[in-house]
Amino acid sequence: MRLRRLCAAVSLALLAVVPLPANAAQTNCQDVYTPVRFGLTQQTMYGKLCVPQGATTVQVLVPGGSYTSEYWDIPVNPEVRSVRQAMNNAGIATMTVDRIGTGKSSKPLSLLVNTTTQAQAVHHVIQTLRPRFQKVLGGGHSIGSGIAIAEASTYRDVDGVLVTGMANQWDYTRVVPALANAIPVTLDPKLSKLGLDPGYLTTAPGARYGMFHDPGPANPAVIDYDESTKDVFATTEAVTTILMNNIVIPASRGITAPVMSVQSSADYFCGTPPLGADCSSAEALVASERPYFSNAPRMDGFVLDGYGHCINFAPNSAEYHAAVIAWQKSL
Repeated sequence: MRLRRLCAAVSLALLAVVPLPANAAQTNCQDVYTPVRFGLTQQTMYGKLCVPQGATTVQVLVPGGSYTSEYWDIPVNPEVRSVRQAMNNAGIATMTVDRIGTGKSSKPLSLLVNTTTQAQAVHHVIQTLRPRFQKVLGGGHSIGSGIAIAEASTYRDVDGVLVTGMANQWDYTRVVPALANAIPVTLDPKLSKLGLDPGYLTTAPGARYGMFHDPGPANPAVIDYDESTKDVFATTEAVTTILMNNIVIPASRGITAPVMSVQSSADYFCGTPPLGADCSSAEALVASERPYFSNAPRMDGFVLDGYGHCINFAPNSAEYHAAVIAWQKSL
């Protein structure tokens, strides 16, 4: 009888769970494989669900291009750089996912992978978490932010949206040179072994500091870790992110939940509008981006200084973690 109940519960939740060791903060972490709809296909999205004792809120966090869920749990000085650890220590659960096509998730043909289908997959993950948590928030970084925005705009099933490393105003004079460092995965000495089609891209060897960290300190441990864990993104993901998250066709206008935008002043999404959002202060960032989130009941902002695109690697990233925790607890 007990076995039948357990099987029924697992089938209902559509989750395949493998326990991992709990950390010192009384947080239980599990590997979760969620069957998801992905366009007209069925795929599996991997996530790491970490739940502190008594948590009633969960963040579903989507990484950017060429990153996996590990972006949210960086082991180099994790007390500073791990978003997962910071949120869990504050009593907030996290579900950090691998986008379809990356990490431990399914890897379909690259032509099937775009912002809309990724948002659909994340929506299914959110639906599995809804019965367990009182509040579910969506968030992302870079392409992952574009996916979180599309998910919240389309399905309107989250209680808040965290946008990092992405603005509706882009400095294309800096974005385009950064994208020029992307190469087909088939040309990469390491990742070509994955057997993915050439529509999947990754970063050229040795290019990540200039693309993602500059002008931050060139910490050898950080750069080595980033290079060793790099992954892929689909060409169609990048194209649809640009089309759906700019000043011409902003998907963000469909969001009806509170929004927090976290940017780095040195990122290529910051500059002099319309070539980048105004990141001179948190107030300026909100004023600059607010028109593109016109249906959100509230918008907050935070600007981290001194680092490039991938702010989770910044030595002062704990400042933005604290701001996100305060924002979330105020909702």
